[in-house]
Amino acid sequence: MNGRRRPFLRPTPTARVAACAAAGTLLISGCGILSGSSNGSRDEPITIMTWAPDDTNATNMPGMPAMAQAYARWVNDKGGIHGRELRVLTCNERNDAIAAAQCARRAADEKAVAVVGSYSQHGRSFMSPLEAAGIPYIGGYGLSEEEFTSPFSYPVNGGQAALLAGNGRQLASVCGAVSLVRPDTIAGDELPELLDAGLAEGNRSPAADIRAPEDASDYTRQAQQALSGAGSTGTATDTDSGTDSGTGVTDGTVADTTGSGPGCVTAALGKRTNTFFDSFRRVQEDDSRVRIASILGSVRQSLVDSTGGRDSALEGTYATGWYPVADDPRWKPMHKIVHDYAFDDNRIDIADPGVQTTWIAYTVLRSVLTSLDPGKISAHAVRTTLDRGHATDTGGLTPKLRWRFQDLLPIRDYPRIVNANVTYQVVKDGKLVAVRQGFVDVGQTLVNRKAA
Repeated sequence: MNGRRRPFLRPTPTARVAACAAAGTLLISGCGILSGSSNGSRDEPITIMTWAPDDTNATNMPGMPAMAQAYARWVNDKGGIHGRELRVLTCNERNDAIAAAQCARRAADEKAVAVVGSYSQHGRSFMSPLEAAGIPYIGGYGLSEEEFTSPFSYPVNGGQAALLAGNGRQLASVCGAVSLVRPDTIAGDELPELLDAGLAEGNRSPAADIRAPEDASDYTRQAQQALSGAGSTGTATDTDSGTDSGTGVTDGTVADTTGSGPGCVTAALGKRTNTFFDSFRRVQEDDSRVRIASILGSVRQSLVDSTGGRDSALEGTYATGWYPVADDPRWKPMHKIVHDYAFDDNRIDIADPGVQTTWIAYTVLRSVLTSLDPGKISAHAVRTTLDRGHATDTGGLTPKLRWRFQDLLPIRDYPRIVNANVTYQVVKDGKLVAVRQGFVDVGQTLVNRKAA
């Protein structure tokens, strides 16, 4: 970790909100809360916002607002929420702190009752305006510290923290030395510690930390560093823990794996991951002893398809995700709504974890809204309902989601996590497939990780 990491305890609007709440004065304007105004009339639309970056030089997530719009069309076609229209506003966050804050302020100006299923790494910029307006943030992508510390945030997955810890556990059961290629950003600075927590459970050494720009067109230097950091520690054997001897695919079983294993390189560069792997393949040449891995979102089915399918150089790539594979029957309701209401919108990739997160976040929102009195729907009512223990069944895509105090996991720096489950996948015959049934809970891995 470097000096850019922000201390966990700092004066924020969250602290001011907590102080006001303790004094029983949430409705006083000096506390910065608009006391859940908006959307109270039975005739007015219920306003929601979803934001994500689009048309930028870094990671773009246009499928998330597109999924939100398709979801709203479906809800409204079925009669809305208590007969009220679900009005979804979208905003281009542009991977920019100022734009993220502008999106949040627009949500406040439009009297949104929630921001749902959104993507931004600029939590410090967008969370303060949401807190000041009393607007809950449901199901963000999980990139920023604030998404897991603010009492106004309701994450539906374990964010990057769970993915990296899970990826470390997955690789620990088969890899020798590991290199991590990650963004040279504040959000990226958190990733090595998390991956190392998973590796440590398999008695593996910390990964080589390779920093890379988010918007580069070539990663040759980082590829050389990653190859050197991964080394060549031999080839996987049939006795490697958790390994299918026919495929070499780990199921993530963590055991004493101090023996030999292939070197591995895992990359978490979002949409630039394929650019890195292009550079890596040129540097690697014919040395197949170093295997590649990533997290879902950085590697997805559309990328495998576009790079050759069965002949893709990504064949055999390990991947860690939050949810079941895209062709799992539990996704059928989402697939049907995309088919019927997205109108061939090519921004929506049903295998994209951002799209999947948006679906789950809107499932939570709809569950909350339908539980409320139609004339009393507001940001304050949504937040209060969630805080009092409203539970949402997501059809097995996650555990039942609920954010009571006793549901929060005791994870340092991530106190809002209620779902630390991940899934292990691999590219096999050109398809991302599950390598074990069910979920892997990495909550204890995160609890036990060493301080930076």
